[in-house]
Amino acid sequence: MLWGNRAHLDALFGSRATIVAESRNFVFRYKSPEHWFEVFCSYGALLKAFEEIDDPQARAALEADLYALLADFNIAMDGTLVVPSEYLEVVITKRR
Repeated sequence: MLWGNRAHLDALFGSRATIVAESRNFVFRYKSPEHWFEVFCSYGALLKAFEEIDDPQARAALEADLYALLADFNIAMDGTLVVPSEYLEVVITKRR
């Protein structure tokens, strides 16, 4: 998450690089919250998280928390999932 923090980038690269950072918007769109869950749990951090949880109750709790989070941010009213999101687009160029 710190890669989206300008102060953190400045601390990492300092005067050794030129940093251009702009806020951008993206809208995640999925057929349903279940579709999002299926996609995001098939790779990356969520796949690894679920692989590491041996306790079925803990897995169910994480899944319930994710669905609650999706419900909090979903603006769709038709059963699909539409979640507006902001991210920081960063281009870092090494100074010569």
